[in-house]
Amino acid sequence: MSTAHWSTQDTPIGPFTAVVAADGAVLGSGWTADPGELVDGISPALRPTELVRRRDLGPVSRSVRRYHRGELDAIDLIPVRQRSGEFLQHAWDVLRTIPAGKPQTYSDFAALAGRPSAIRGAALACARNAAALFVPCHRVYRIGGALGGFRWGLDVKRWLLDHEAAVG
Repeated sequence: MSTAHWSTQDTPIGPFTAVVAADGAVLGSGWTADPGELVDGISPALRPTELVRRRDLGPVSRSVRRYHRGELDAIDLIPVRQRSGEFLQHAWDVLRTIPAGKPQTYSDFAALAGRPSAIRGAALACARNAAALFVPCHRVYRIGGALGGFRWGLDVKRWLLDHEAAVG
């Protein structure tokens, strides 16, 4: 049995919840007040069997508050743990290198991940990302400027991109 902790906090764009392993690594996160929505997206190999609510998750909660106040790099050093195939693992690592305020197209992201023809694979990495914000899949959009998809809604994605452009 594995236990993880979760906490929800208010942000300018709604409630944000994070599910964190005992060692502090983010397993799942997003703009919801329901930790169950996050658990479903966590890899079965990492999915906790028990969730314990905490008022605050220490560094994780502080980084979320700081990010939403304009300290865009506050999320960068928070550990994240996700599991999948080799390409998705690598693509999630690459997503963490895309600077705030400098979004990329899916084509650019695929090239950054070393597989320029894997545009659908790049989009899949964004869609399967369980650790929103900490693995900033919101920084990837379609050619021509269309937002593409975002699990937490296009209004949230637009707010994040505008926030990063204004602060960065």
